[in-house]
Amino acid sequence: MNPRSDDTLPASLRDHRVRARPALADSIRSVSAGRVKWEPVRSLWFTAMALGAAVGGALTFSWAAFALFAVSTAAVLLLGHSLGMHRKLIHDSFACPKWLEYLLVYCGVQVGLAGPIGLVRTHDLRDYAQRLPHCHDYLAHRRGPLQDAWWQLHCELRLDAPPRIELEPRIANDRVYRFLQRTWMWQHLPWALAFFAIGGWGWVFWGVCARVAAGVFGHWLIGYFAHNHGGMHHEVRGAAVQGRNVRFASLLTMGECWHNNHHAFPGSARLGLYPGEWDPGWWLLRALERAGLVSALRLPEHLPPREELHCLDAALSPANAPVSLQSIPSR
Repeated sequence: MNPRSDDTLPASLRDHRVRARPALADSIRSVSAGRVKWEPVRSLWFTAMALGAAVGGALTFSWAAFALFAVSTAAVLLLGHSLGMHRKLIHDSFACPKWLEYLLVYCGVQVGLAGPIGLVRTHDLRDYAQRLPHCHDYLAHRRGPLQDAWWQLHCELRLDAPPRIELEPRIANDRVYRFLQRTWMWQHLPWALAFFAIGGWGWVFWGVCARVAAGVFGHWLIGYFAHNHGGMHHEVRGAAVQGRNVRFASLLTMGECWHNNHHAFPGSARLGLYPGEWDPGWWLLRALERAGLVSALRLPEHLPPREELHCLDAALSPANAPVSLQSIPSR
């Protein structure tokens, strides 16, 4: 896609955490020029967990250990990755007591992707880059699946002139988040010791190694499909990358698979916006709201309008769409 004719950033990016020069061409260069390099810590972390899951898990299989894997993986994905890291820490799409926010983000650390501050920075760089007319293939998931898997699971992008990422004090200066950022890998050790005491090595391999390997690999896999294959209700015009809805994964991802909806309304606490779009993360938020634990749930109608956002599906505009989406212009 070509840069905007007025050579300025879209209005929706002007208050983004990522700060680059105001000129669009300079912003594009800041997220386009760079090299992908092997990152040993990330690579060895994932490889060790994957080997522990594949080899250790096979040698120590039991239905109790597998049940531990299934329950713990679902819990950290729902409470931690979807609610804690993504909908709360990154997008601040709902309000809750600080103790609950810390608990949800701690659960997010247990997914094994990164610490909270690192995850916010990684997410926001990719989010910013994908909204520009062009960005590096690493940030766009533009290469084939094997190369993209190698890049995302074992490497890092080193941009020649990376933009600044300015985190607000509620994240950058928070002592709990700074501690979790320094120790996020070690946060799995207490659980490994507890699982070993209860169920031996089988519980360690299935309750820690398999859970982390599944979370990290699944995050890449859904990310790849959600930027290359799947349905679209909306188009963000002028963006290098469009989000896609990966319908078959709604329960597995706790609603995070509705990525086209998320690209359209990134600040919305609800991701499954249309009929039939199951969103367990939203269901839990509504339950917590009824219990008085969360409030101020943000929806599309609470977000600033975006001139670059257009509806692609005439069947959803406006009769079958939620009221909050009926004003989006159709193509």
